[in-house]
Amino acid sequence: MFTKTKKTLLLHSCCAPCSTSVFERLAEDYKIILFFYNPNIMPAAEYEKRLSEQKRLASILDIELIEGEYDNDGFLKALKGFENEPEKSARCEKCITLRLSKTAQTAKAHGFDFFATTLSVSPHKNAELINRILKESGANSIREDFKKKDGYKRSIELSKMHGLYRQSYCGCIFAENS
Repeated sequence: MFTKTKKTLLLHSCCAPCSTSVFERLAEDYKIILFFYNPNIMPAAEYEKRLSEQKRLASILDIELIEGEYDNDGFLKALKGFENEPEKSARCEKCITLRLSKTAQTAKAHGFDFFATTLSVSPHKNAELINRILKESGANSIREDFKKKDGYKRSIELSKMHGLYRQSYCGCIFAENS
C-alpha cells in the first residue's frame, strides 16, 4: 500500500493564539514545524510570556518548535526612522518583511518544502500586504488570508479551549504606545 508523505512546512508564528486555527487548517496537508521569530516584541518579559505560551501550545499539539534569535536591537535598527509611523504603515511593512525574510532563509537552510505565517489570521493585519511579502520572500511560500472561513473566530475558540494568553497588541513598543 502506498502512503503519501506530507510536505514539510515552516510556519512562522507571531503567537500561540494565532497558531491554533492556522495549524488546524494546514495540518492535514503538511508536516508543520513552528518558527517563533519575533524580535519586535517588547519588553523582553512580554516576549518571554509569548514564547512560553508558544512552547505550551507546541506541546499540546505535539509539534516541534524552532525559536529564532531574539534580536530586539537589530529590530530597532531596521525600523530606525519609522518609529513615529502609525499602525499599518511602512513601519509595519518593514517589521513583517524582516520576520518573513528570516522565515524564508530558515526554511531554505533547513530544507523545508514550504513556509508560511500566521500573521494574516489577525483582523488587524493586512493579508494582501503579508501575502505580497511572502511572495517576494520565496516562491515556495503559502499565501492565504487565514482570517477567512472564520479563522480568527476559530483561533479565539481554540485559545479559550487551551487557556492561552491573548495579548492586546502586536508586540512592538510603538504599537503598544499608539
